[in-house]
Amino acid sequence: NNYGVNLNIGNYVSMPSSYDGEGGKLDVEYWVLAHQKERAKKQFAEVPRTLAAFEHWFGKYPFYEDSYKIVVVPYLGMEHQSSVTYGNGFQNGYRGSDLSKTGVGMKFDFIVVHESAHEWWGNNISMKDAADMWIHESFANYAENLFVEYHFTEKEAQDYVIGCRALVRNDKPIIGTYGFNRSGSGDMYYKGGNMLHTMRHVLNDDAKWRSVLRGLNQEFWHKTIGTAEFEAYMSRECGFDFGLFFDQYLRTTKIPVLMYEASGQEVEVWWDNVVEGFEVPVLLIINGEEQRVTVTENRTKIALQRKFESLELDRNFFMTTKEL
Repeated sequence: NNYGVNLNIGNYVSMPSSYDGEGGKLDVEYWVLAHQKERAKKQFAEVPRTLAAFEHWFGKYPFYEDSYKIVVVPYLGMEHQSSVTYGNGFQNGYRGSDLSKTGVGMKFDFIVVHESAHEWWGNNISMKDAADMWIHESFANYAENLFVEYHFTEKEAQDYVIGCRALVRNDKPIIGTYGFNRSGSGDMYYKGGNMLHTMRHVLNDDAKWRSVLRGLNQEFWHKTIGTAEFEAYMSRECGFDFGLFFDQYLRTTKIPVLMYEASGQEVEVWWDNVVEGFEVPVLLIINGEEQRVTVTENRTKIALQRKFESLELDRNFFMTTKEL
Protein backbone atom coordinates (compact mmCIF):
# COMPACT_ATOMS: atom_id res chain seq x y z
CA ASN A 1 0.00 0.00 0.00
CA ASN A 2 1.47 3.32 -1.06
CA TYR A 3 0.57 5.02 2.22
CA GLY A 4 3.04 2.62 3.89
CA VAL A 5 5.94 4.44 2.18
CA ASN A 6 7.36 7.71 3.51
CA LEU A 7 10.31 10.07 3.39
CA ASN A 8 11.60 12.07 6.38
CA ILE A 9 14.08 14.93 6.04
CA GLY A 10 15.33 16.82 9.08
CA ASN A 11 18.28 17.55 11.34
CA TYR A 12 18.08 14.05 12.82
CA VAL A 13 20.50 12.20 15.06
CA SER A 14 20.52 8.42 15.18
CA MET A 15 20.23 6.34 18.36
CA PRO A 16 21.16 2.77 17.31
CA SER A 17 20.07 -0.28 19.28
CA SER A 18 19.17 -3.92 18.70
CA TYR A 19 16.61 -6.53 19.71
CA ASP A 20 17.10 -10.29 20.03
CA GLY A 21 13.89 -11.76 18.70
CA GLU A 22 12.43 -14.77 16.93
CA GLY A 23 14.30 -13.91 13.75
CA GLY A 24 17.65 -13.34 15.47
CA LYS A 25 19.26 -9.95 15.98
CA LEU A 26 17.08 -7.11 14.74
CA ASP A 27 18.68 -3.73 14.07
CA VAL A 28 16.69 -1.00 15.83
CA GLU A 29 17.23 2.72 15.26
CA TYR A 30 15.59 5.78 16.76
CA TRP A 31 15.85 8.98 14.72
CA VAL A 32 15.20 12.11 16.79
CA LEU A 33 16.16 15.75 16.93
CA ALA A 34 19.22 16.44 19.07
CA HIS A 35 17.33 18.08 21.94
CA GLN A 36 14.99 15.07 22.20
CA LYS A 37 17.60 12.40 22.90
CA GLU A 38 17.14 12.10 26.65
CA ARG A 39 13.36 11.92 26.50
CA ALA A 40 13.52 9.50 23.59
CA LYS A 41 15.96 7.21 25.38
CA LYS A 42 13.52 6.87 28.25
CA GLN A 43 10.29 6.65 26.25
CA PHE A 44 11.49 4.30 23.54
CA ALA A 45 12.20 1.61 26.10
CA GLU A 46 8.64 0.81 25.02
CA VAL A 47 9.94 -0.58 21.71
CA PRO A 48 11.55 -3.86 22.88
CA ARG A 49 8.52 -4.47 25.12
CA THR A 50 6.27 -3.98 22.11
CA LEU A 51 8.28 -6.26 19.86
CA ALA A 52 8.33 -8.97 22.55
CA ALA A 53 4.56 -8.86 22.99
CA PHE A 54 3.79 -8.90 19.28
CA GLU A 55 6.26 -11.62 18.38
CA HIS A 56 4.58 -13.70 21.10
CA TRP A 57 1.09 -13.16 19.72
CA PHE A 58 1.69 -12.72 15.99
CA GLY A 59 5.02 -14.38 15.17
CA LYS A 60 8.32 -13.07 13.88
CA TYR A 61 8.64 -9.36 13.10
CA PRO A 62 8.09 -9.33 9.32
CA PHE A 63 11.00 -7.12 8.21
CA TYR A 64 14.25 -8.22 9.88
CA GLU A 65 16.11 -7.45 6.65
CA ASP A 66 14.87 -3.85 6.74
CA SER A 67 15.40 -3.17 10.48
CA TYR A 68 12.94 -1.45 12.82
CA LYS A 69 12.99 2.34 13.10
CA ILE A 70 11.10 5.07 14.89
CA VAL A 71 11.39 8.56 13.39
CA VAL A 72 10.15 11.64 15.24
CA VAL A 73 7.82 13.82 13.12
CA PRO A 74 5.58 16.87 13.69
CA TYR A 75 2.35 14.85 13.34
CA LEU A 76 0.91 12.11 15.58
CA GLY A 77 2.29 9.04 13.84
CA MET A 78 1.95 6.50 11.03
CA GLU A 79 2.77 2.86 10.27
CA HIS A 80 5.30 3.18 7.44
CA GLN A 81 6.92 -0.18 6.75
CA SER A 82 9.94 -0.70 9.04
CA SER A 83 9.91 3.05 9.80
CA VAL A 84 7.24 4.03 12.32
CA THR A 85 6.78 7.78 12.57
CA TYR A 86 6.16 9.19 16.03
CA GLY A 87 4.72 12.43 17.38
CA ASN A 88 3.07 11.48 20.68
CA GLY A 89 5.17 13.85 22.77
CA PHE A 90 7.24 11.18 24.58
CA GLN A 91 4.34 10.33 26.88
CA ASN A 92 2.06 7.40 27.57
CA GLY A 93 -1.53 7.24 26.39
CA TYR A 94 -2.96 8.83 23.27
CA ARG A 95 -1.69 12.42 23.35
CA GLY A 96 -1.44 11.93 27.11
CA SER A 97 -4.98 10.62 27.62
CA ASP A 98 -6.55 7.20 28.07
CA LEU A 99 -8.93 6.25 25.27
CA SER A 100 -10.55 3.56 27.42
CA LYS A 101 -11.19 5.84 30.44
CA THR A 102 -10.10 2.96 32.68
CA GLY A 103 -6.56 4.08 33.53
CA VAL A 104 -5.06 1.18 31.60
CA GLY A 105 -4.35 3.31 28.54
CA MET A 106 -1.79 5.28 30.53
CA LYS A 107 0.36 2.18 31.02
CA PHE A 108 1.79 2.34 27.48
CA ASP A 109 2.66 4.72 24.66
CA PHE A 110 -0.28 4.42 22.28
CA ILE A 111 1.63 5.45 19.14
CA VAL A 112 4.57 3.09 19.68
CA VAL A 113 2.25 0.16 20.33
CA HIS A 114 -0.50 0.83 17.79
CA GLU A 115 1.72 1.84 14.88
CA SER A 116 4.17 -0.99 15.52
CA ALA A 117 1.28 -3.46 15.40
CA HIS A 118 0.77 -2.39 11.80
CA GLU A 119 4.06 -4.05 10.86
CA TRP A 120 2.07 -7.29 11.11
CA TRP A 121 -1.39 -5.95 10.27
CA GLY A 122 -1.12 -3.66 7.27
CA ASN A 123 2.49 -4.07 6.26
CA ASN A 124 2.93 -7.86 6.42
CA ILE A 125 -0.71 -8.67 5.69
CA SER A 126 -2.01 -5.90 3.43
CA MET A 127 -5.47 -5.18 2.04
CA LYS A 128 -6.15 -5.41 -1.68
CA ASP A 129 -8.87 -2.77 -1.53
CA ALA A 130 -9.37 0.18 0.82
CA ALA A 131 -12.81 -1.23 1.64
CA ASP A 132 -10.94 -3.85 3.68
CA MET A 133 -8.97 -1.34 5.73
CA TRP A 134 -10.44 -3.04 8.81
CA ILE A 135 -7.88 -5.83 8.41
CA HIS A 136 -5.24 -3.22 9.26
CA GLU A 137 -7.02 -1.15 11.89
CA SER A 138 -9.16 -3.67 13.76
CA PHE A 139 -6.12 -5.83 14.41
CA ALA A 140 -3.90 -2.90 15.34
CA ASN A 141 -6.54 -1.77 17.82
CA TYR A 142 -6.91 -5.30 19.18
CA ALA A 143 -3.12 -5.55 19.48
CA GLU A 144 -3.17 -2.80 22.12
CA ASN A 145 -5.26 -5.10 24.30
CA LEU A 146 -2.88 -8.04 23.69
CA PHE A 147 0.11 -5.87 24.59
CA VAL A 148 -1.52 -5.09 27.94
CA GLU A 149 -2.29 -8.76 28.57
CA TYR A 150 1.31 -9.79 27.79
CA HIS A 151 2.94 -7.21 30.06
CA PHE A 152 0.31 -6.65 32.74
CA THR A 153 -2.83 -8.71 33.46
CA GLU A 154 -5.65 -10.32 31.53
CA LYS A 155 -8.19 -8.32 33.52
CA GLU A 156 -6.53 -5.00 32.65
CA ALA A 157 -6.44 -6.03 28.99
CA GLN A 158 -10.16 -6.76 29.11
CA ASP A 159 -10.82 -3.50 30.94
CA TYR A 160 -9.02 -1.63 28.17
CA VAL A 161 -10.71 -3.14 25.12
CA ILE A 162 -14.15 -3.11 26.77
CA GLY A 163 -13.64 0.49 27.92
CA CYS A 164 -13.10 1.51 24.30
CA ARG A 165 -16.63 0.36 23.39
CA ALA A 166 -17.86 3.78 24.46
CA LEU A 167 -16.17 5.15 21.32
CA VAL A 168 -18.17 2.95 18.92
CA ARG A 169 -20.59 5.00 16.81
CA ASN A 170 -22.36 2.35 14.68
CA ASP A 171 -22.77 5.00 11.98
CA LYS A 172 -22.13 2.77 8.96
CA PRO A 173 -20.64 -0.68 8.21
CA ILE A 174 -16.96 -1.33 8.87
CA ILE A 175 -16.39 -2.67 5.35
CA GLY A 176 -16.41 0.13 2.79
CA THR A 177 -17.25 0.25 -0.92
CA TYR A 178 -15.16 -1.98 -3.17
CA GLY A 179 -13.56 -0.55 -6.29
CA PHE A 180 -13.77 3.10 -5.21
CA ASN A 181 -10.80 3.47 -2.82
CA ARG A 182 -13.40 3.99 -0.08
CA SER A 183 -12.92 2.60 3.41
CA GLY A 184 -15.76 2.01 5.86
CA SER A 185 -16.62 3.41 9.27
CA GLY A 186 -14.02 4.54 11.78
CA ASP A 187 -15.60 1.84 13.92
CA MET A 188 -13.01 -0.40 12.27
CA TYR A 189 -10.87 0.58 15.28
CA TYR A 190 -12.85 0.11 18.49
CA LYS A 191 -15.73 -2.00 17.21
CA GLY A 192 -13.33 -4.08 15.15
CA GLY A 193 -11.07 -4.64 18.14
CA ASN A 194 -14.03 -5.71 20.24
CA MET A 195 -15.23 -7.99 17.45
CA LEU A 196 -11.89 -9.82 17.54
CA HIS A 197 -11.94 -9.91 21.34
CA THR A 198 -15.42 -11.46 21.16
CA MET A 199 -14.23 -14.02 18.61
CA ARG A 200 -11.55 -15.15 21.04
CA HIS A 201 -14.18 -15.79 23.70
CA VAL A 202 -16.54 -17.49 21.25
CA LEU A 203 -13.68 -19.85 20.39
CA ASN A 204 -12.92 -20.37 24.11
CA ASP A 205 -9.46 -21.81 23.45
CA ASP A 206 -6.64 -19.33 24.07
CA ALA A 207 -3.91 -21.63 22.77
CA LYS A 208 -5.73 -22.13 19.48
CA TRP A 209 -6.50 -18.40 19.24
CA ARG A 210 -2.82 -17.49 19.55
CA SER A 211 -1.99 -20.21 17.01
CA VAL A 212 -4.51 -18.72 14.57
CA LEU A 213 -3.09 -15.20 14.97
CA ARG A 214 0.44 -16.45 14.33
CA GLY A 215 -0.79 -18.66 11.51
CA LEU A 216 -2.38 -15.71 9.71
CA ASN A 217 0.99 -13.98 9.52
CA GLN A 218 2.58 -17.16 8.15
CA GLU A 219 -0.19 -17.99 5.68
CA PHE A 220 -0.32 -14.45 4.28
CA TRP A 221 3.33 -13.48 4.82
CA HIS A 222 4.12 -10.38 2.72
CA LYS A 223 0.84 -10.72 0.81
CA THR A 224 -2.16 -8.59 -0.08
CA ILE A 225 -5.52 -10.20 0.67
CA GLY A 226 -9.23 -9.44 0.83
CA THR A 227 -11.81 -10.05 3.52
CA ALA A 228 -13.02 -13.25 1.82
CA GLU A 229 -9.58 -14.89 2.11
CA PHE A 230 -9.32 -13.76 5.71
CA GLU A 231 -12.78 -15.08 6.60
CA ALA A 232 -12.11 -18.46 5.01
CA TYR A 233 -8.85 -18.87 6.94
CA MET A 234 -10.39 -17.89 10.27
CA SER A 235 -13.34 -20.27 9.96
CA ARG A 236 -11.15 -23.15 8.79
CA GLU A 237 -8.45 -22.79 11.43
CA CYS A 238 -10.80 -21.98 14.32
CA GLY A 239 -13.08 -24.87 13.49
CA PHE A 240 -16.10 -22.57 13.74
CA ASP A 241 -17.97 -20.94 10.86
CA PHE A 242 -17.62 -17.21 11.53
CA GLY A 243 -19.31 -16.27 8.23
CA LEU A 244 -22.52 -14.85 9.72
CA PHE A 245 -20.55 -13.41 12.63
CA PHE A 246 -18.48 -11.35 10.15
CA ASP A 247 -21.65 -10.35 8.31
CA GLN A 248 -23.11 -9.09 11.59
CA TYR A 249 -20.13 -7.03 12.76
CA LEU A 250 -18.53 -5.96 9.48
CA ARG A 251 -21.47 -5.53 7.11
CA THR A 252 -24.21 -4.18 9.39
CA THR A 253 -24.31 -1.62 12.19
CA LYS A 254 -26.42 -3.86 14.42
CA ILE A 255 -25.15 -5.11 17.78
CA PRO A 256 -26.69 -8.49 18.74
CA VAL A 257 -29.26 -8.40 21.54
CA LEU A 258 -29.57 -11.49 23.71
CA MET A 259 -33.24 -11.67 24.68
CA TYR A 260 -34.37 -13.71 27.66
CA GLU A 261 -37.61 -14.57 29.40
CA ALA A 262 -37.78 -16.39 32.73
CA SER A 263 -40.52 -18.38 34.42
CA GLY A 264 -40.02 -20.35 37.62
CA GLN A 265 -37.01 -22.66 37.28
CA GLU A 266 -36.59 -22.05 33.56
CA VAL A 267 -35.26 -19.31 31.30
CA GLU A 268 -35.47 -19.00 27.52
CA VAL A 269 -32.81 -17.19 25.46
CA TRP A 270 -32.63 -16.11 21.80
CA TRP A 271 -31.05 -13.47 19.53
CA ASP A 272 -32.65 -10.28 18.29
CA ASN A 273 -31.20 -7.57 16.01
CA VAL A 274 -29.08 -10.10 14.13
CA VAL A 275 -28.57 -11.30 10.56
CA GLU A 276 -30.63 -14.32 9.60
CA GLY A 277 -29.18 -17.56 10.90
CA PHE A 278 -26.89 -15.94 13.51
CA GLU A 279 -25.79 -18.65 15.95
CA VAL A 280 -23.04 -18.09 18.53
CA PRO A 281 -21.99 -19.79 21.78
CA VAL A 282 -21.73 -17.33 24.66
CA LEU A 283 -20.92 -17.43 28.36
CA LEU A 284 -23.92 -16.62 30.55
CA ILE A 285 -24.00 -16.07 34.29
CA ILE A 286 -27.37 -17.38 35.43
CA ASN A 287 -28.21 -17.13 39.12
CA GLY A 288 -24.53 -16.37 39.69
CA GLU A 289 -23.26 -19.52 37.93
CA GLU A 290 -21.44 -19.63 34.59
CA GLN A 291 -22.90 -21.62 31.72
CA ARG A 292 -21.88 -21.75 28.04
CA VAL A 293 -24.91 -21.76 25.78
CA THR A 294 -25.21 -21.74 21.99
CA VAL A 295 -27.85 -19.13 21.26
CA THR A 296 -29.85 -18.94 18.00
CA GLU A 297 -32.75 -16.84 16.72
CA ASN A 298 -35.08 -19.51 18.08
CA ARG A 299 -35.85 -19.77 21.77
CA THR A 300 -33.65 -22.16 23.73
CA LYS A 301 -34.93 -23.37 27.10
CA ILE A 302 -32.46 -23.66 29.98
CA ALA A 303 -33.57 -25.64 33.03
CA LEU A 304 -32.39 -24.27 36.38
CA GLN A 305 -31.72 -25.89 39.76
CA ARG A 306 -33.70 -23.21 41.53
CA LYS A 307 -36.01 -20.31 40.78
CA PHE A 308 -34.63 -17.78 38.29
CA GLU A 309 -33.07 -14.70 39.86
CA SER A 310 -30.67 -13.11 37.37
CA LEU A 311 -28.98 -13.45 33.97
CA GLU A 312 -25.87 -11.64 32.75
CA LEU A 313 -23.81 -12.00 29.60
CA ASP A 314 -20.08 -12.26 30.24
CA ARG A 315 -18.61 -8.82 29.57
CA ASN A 316 -16.12 -10.10 27.00
CA PHE A 317 -18.88 -10.60 24.44
CA PHE A 318 -19.66 -7.41 22.52
CA MET A 319 -23.42 -7.84 22.70
CA THR A 320 -26.24 -6.59 24.88
CA THR A 321 -29.03 -8.26 26.85
CA LYS A 322 -32.71 -7.48 27.26
CA GLU A 323 -35.34 -9.16 29.40
CA LEU A 324 -38.68 -9.64 27.70
